[in-house]
Amino acid sequence: MGKKVKLNWTSALVGAASATAAAAIILGKPRDPTFQLVSINFTSFKLNLPVIDTDLILTVHVSNPNIVPVHYSSAEMSIFYGGTRLGCAMIEAGSQPPRSCRLLRLQARLGGLQLAHQAARFLADLRRREMVLDAAVDIEGSAKVMWWDHKFRVHVDSHVVVDPVLLDVIDQDTKSEMEVFVV
Repeated sequence: MGKKVKLNWTSALVGAASATAAAAIILGKPRDPTFQLVSINFTSFKLNLPVIDTDLILTVHVSNPNIVPVHYSSAEMSIFYGGTRLGCAMIEAGSQPPRSCRLLRLQARLGGLQLAHQAARFLADLRRREMVLDAAVDIEGSAKVMWWDHKFRVHVDSHVVVDPVLLDVIDQDTKSEMEVFVV
């Protein structure tokens, strides 16, 4: 019982450094951000004879699950209906703190002429009160880790079912895929 144990400080330091490095690798692995459409609000109608263009505000919930802040450039999200590009929404350049959530309000314009080409389908969707929209966007930016900026690109595909009368979001499936560039 009286035996003394000699501690090897070199082994202890190497073990602590290895555990810290393993934790940094596990926690520091880039994760895809998440996007969820919260609401759609009409802001105005623009008479563009013979059709009417519609301006909307899309409220999108964005989550950054990473341990570093991200800075991103402006981008244009394309909105599709029945395979036809119906309009777009602008994403302004900005940043998001680490492990945070934010609501983005995106201004969107939907073209009445493009919707007029899908009139039969749109009227059927109005009767069913279900309209399927798809959206796609590529967002580029950088994340600063220590002294280095790491460039990234996030591709987001959304499949959203909305009620065209009340503009309620009925269902959605959003997939994002991040690509990190190591220079």
